[in-house]
Amino acid sequence: MPQITIYTDGSARGNPGPGGYGCVLLSGPYRKELSQGFRRTTNNRMELMGVCAALELLRFDGSDVTIYSDSKYVVDAVTKGWVFGWERKGFADKKNPDLWQRFLRSYRRHNVHFVWVKGHAETVENNRCDELAVAAALDRAHLAEDTGYEA
Repeated sequence: MPQITIYTDGSARGNPGPGGYGCVLLSGPYRKELSQGFRRTTNNRMELMGVCAALELLRFDGSDVTIYSDSKYVVDAVTKGWVFGWERKGFADKKNPDLWQRFLRSYRRHNVHFVWVKGHAETVENNRCDELAVAAALDRAHLAEDTGYEA
């Protein structure tokens, strides 16, 4: 099974406001970039949605995945085990339960390791993700509805 490296970032203008996520997936000689913008959302939703979107692209269950993110919200929730406690309690009083449930479905299909990186620092791929996220958020012609936020 190949090693897959994923970089993700999310951005929202106004929080809530227009937002987007950007991802870079690397595996051997392969590279894929993806992004999407939403008309009204939050920064944390975009950080988490980027992780979800990237994991959902993986074709083979059991992949070894390292995710680099500058989101303490996402990284700490997983590495410190908070999300599993939230799940046991039915995500009562927690924000973004739709995305956390979506995340857990993909997360459990793979061997995932998270690494926190400082945002807007020397991490080239994280900076690329930020560019993708911001561009997606500013692309008013293609903003989607974040149904989990606007519902």
